[in-house]
Amino acid sequence: MTLPEWADPAVPESELDAQGVSRRGLLRRAGLFGAGLAGLSAVGLAAPAAAHDGPAGDPDPDLAWLVGDHHVHTVFSHDAKYRPADLARRAAQFGLDWMVFTEHSNVGHADAGGALRERELIRRARVENPRLLIFQGLEWYIPGAEHCTVFTAPGDHEAEVLREFEKAFDGKLLGRTDSSPANEALAAEAIAWLAARKRAGAIPDVLVLANHPSRLGIDSPHELRAWRDAAPDIMIGMEGAPGAQGAAVPGLRGAASIRGEYENRPSAQSWGGYPPEAYVTYGGFDWMTATVGGLWDAMLSEGKPFTITSNSDNHRTVYDTLRNGDWPAGQNFDNTGQLPDPVETGTAQPGSDLWPGQFSRTHVGVTGYGHRQVMDALRAGRVWVDHGQLVDGLDVRLEAGGRRATLGGRLRVRRGTPLTLTVTVTASSRPNYHGILPRLAHLDVIRGVVRPGIGRDDWRAPDTRVVHTADTTRRRGTYTLRIPLGAARESGYVRLRGSDGNHHGPGLLGRTIDPHGPVAHTPGDGDPWTDTWLYTNPVFVDVR
Repeated sequence: MTLPEWADPAVPESELDAQGVSRRGLLRRAGLFGAGLAGLSAVGLAAPAAAHDGPAGDPDPDLAWLVGDHHVHTVFSHDAKYRPADLARRAAQFGLDWMVFTEHSNVGHADAGGALRERELIRRARVENPRLLIFQGLEWYIPGAEHCTVFTAPGDHEAEVLREFEKAFDGKLLGRTDSSPANEALAAEAIAWLAARKRAGAIPDVLVLANHPSRLGIDSPHELRAWRDAAPDIMIGMEGAPGAQGAAVPGLRGAASIRGEYENRPSAQSWGGYPPEAYVTYGGFDWMTATVGGLWDAMLSEGKPFTITSNSDNHRTVYDTLRNGDWPAGQNFDNTGQLPDPVETGTAQPGSDLWPGQFSRTHVGVTGYGHRQVMDALRAGRVWVDHGQLVDGLDVRLEAGGRRATLGGRLRVRRGTPLTLTVTVTASSRPNYHGILPRLAHLDVIRGVVRPGIGRDDWRAPDTRVVHTADTTRRRGTYTLRIPLGAARESGYVRLRGSDGNHHGPGLLGRTIDPHGPVAHTPGDGDPWTDTWLYTNPVFVDVR
């Protein structure tokens, strides 16, 4: 059994960072720290998952932050390499609290019952790693569009429902890959079907997030909105940053390599309204998220939450020395739905990815410990993401008239009420997993306005901009920034972005909107560890 430092009773609390102390306290309250470990079993692990997070609609709960990754592939994906147990051990090694196995839908996986057989290995991994909340999911080929993470809360029928969904709605399996109105309608129908299965009690909960949304340019703005609107409590957001962050390590894959493997150009299936700049990453983040006043802001400007995440999309880790195993005679992925176990070579093998938790982290704010609490936090937008362990901790509160709201919350105020943003940062206290001590150089406050009448294909939010930048270069330890935002005049939202300051320039929509945003790296020269960023989800303000 592998434990992260914060969960290991042998590690003194004085050696933990702020987030580790918070997570240890959460386990203590759940009875899962120290001696509580001995009583855990496959049955016992299910108990915390039954409860929900905190009072519904509370905009300012007391939170502990759990770190996770919702996009990880195993030998049950045709193009991956590792077993679930291998990845669970690595996730624990790199400090994750939760993770989702998301296998590609295809003939072998569907027809050979991959979801059903993987379930048994996931259950075993849950027992072997009791501090790690492991979910089962799929990477869904959306009809007429890109991919999505689909994952469920643990339950008696999680694998059966995932398999039923895969066979009924997967665009690759059904040959429904073109960008047609019929396929767009089928994608929305699929998300509504998941919501219906949840209502019927077939699964305790289910979430959907769009993966690498700008990579091919085939996720149009109206499709993203249609998926969200089909079931807003199910389809909750998208990857703000894709996986494959090691793809452009110099000398690794070639002179054209881009972080995230965003190495495409518009095709006949791409939505024609995207600019050429949309097809690469910026500071490792997707163009939709990295562009202040871009598509993510346009969706938030409707006054509706849309959560962003960051993850590994792990298939093959950079510099790892394992290779795929050899097929027995007569076997292949199409007739088994599972790759052979990997084999040690002693020599670095090709790869683009980093281990779950090694570089990309999605932090979710919870009030209790369990699978359902993680899902509730994602749904509520109590989420911030970072790369390279840029900071140890982050707490955001927007205050007005004696009321407060945190990330994902909604603050209701009278027109003219002064707004104050309070941000508590705990600077990185130790080298990251690459041996670098990260330093947050600046923290940007981004403010947007909620506007009626936004078109289904609008991807600009012209009223969104960076309104304040705090220089944090010399800050150490835990410190608090109190930033006055003036009187509330109209409904909107506030979100944050931070950087190590190594690579930035005028934002894609101009210096007056974003004076020092992320920039695209030179192809083939994108060391992720030297260009790290953090993003928070928004706090909304409703002015009456």
